[in-house]
Amino acid sequence: MAKRPLGRTGLDVTEISFGGASIGNLYRAVSNEVAHETLQAAWDAGIRFFDTAPRYGHGLSERRLGDFLRDKPRDSYVISTKVGRILTPLRGRVMGDYGFVDVLPFEQEYDYSYDGIMRSHEASLHRLGLDRIDVLYMHDIGVDTHGVEKNAEYFPVAMSGGLKAMQELRSAGDVKAIGLGVNEVEVCLQALEHADLDAFLLAGRFTLLEQEGALPLLKTCLERGASIVVGGVFNSGILATGPVPGAHYNYAEAPPAIVDRVRRLEAVCARHGVPLAAAAQRFPLSHPAVASVLLGVASTRNLERNLAAQDVVIPAALWTDLVAEGLLAASLIPA
Repeated sequence: MAKRPLGRTGLDVTEISFGGASIGNLYRAVSNEVAHETLQAAWDAGIRFFDTAPRYGHGLSERRLGDFLRDKPRDSYVISTKVGRILTPLRGRVMGDYGFVDVLPFEQEYDYSYDGIMRSHEASLHRLGLDRIDVLYMHDIGVDTHGVEKNAEYFPVAMSGGLKAMQELRSAGDVKAIGLGVNEVEVCLQALEHADLDAFLLAGRFTLLEQEGALPLLKTCLERGASIVVGGVFNSGILATGPVPGAHYNYAEAPPAIVDRVRRLEAVCARHGVPLAAAAQRFPLSHPAVASVLLGVASTRNLERNLAAQDVVIPAALWTDLVAEGLLAASLIPA
């Protein structure tokens, strides 16, 4: 599988990366055996960039991913995880509903402080059972997750304390790259005012369905030598399922305006004999700031279907027709 540089870090990552939320039992339980089979299929397909987080299954995803990777040559893959949440033993407390099922018995507590980031990094190493993490993202800082009031409390701590800890880990060689893993653009631009960051895992904001909001960050990343890893290429599902009843957008049922736009995207793709999902998966990789597209799958069947999209021939006329329909900016036509 083709690789691209991740910013100026010296890391090369595969164009398709494996997202670990699903093997952390996002929305439904996945057995250890199925999780291992899916990871093995990803490895056999050439994927060598793997992402996880303490949030995913309350540590379950990190444990499963570490168990799989532990016998692989350490320099043969790149792994990313996230900081900003501390897992604490449940001990009789009622666990919050975070969308994961059959999770490990830990509660999640936000901590973006210097000490919190250091503790989170160390705890992830133990759950993974690995001696180093390559890419460390600060997870879910920003208004979208916390709201205006709470983010006003968390953000200064994250910028003055959390980013300092991450920079120290990078300077010491404990990690090779640092950045943010978020669903919004503005907080990435704000963080760049406080630190020289290497990469951003940006979910759902640079897709075939919506691009304009991400353009300032993409431009800044090119100027600063940073990279984008694009998550959520299907915008929570609607670009994979198409505009079917109940289709999901941004983790909720898609509103009529989004359904209509996707219907128009699908019609253009159909004229060229290209599945909508294939065009959606391939589009972000056309931008030079994008290093990888992150796919979250929980079965070999879904993985194989997504990987097949990489082989679909997409005619240049499809992109120009999307521009003519007002569905894509002319500046974003893939080269």
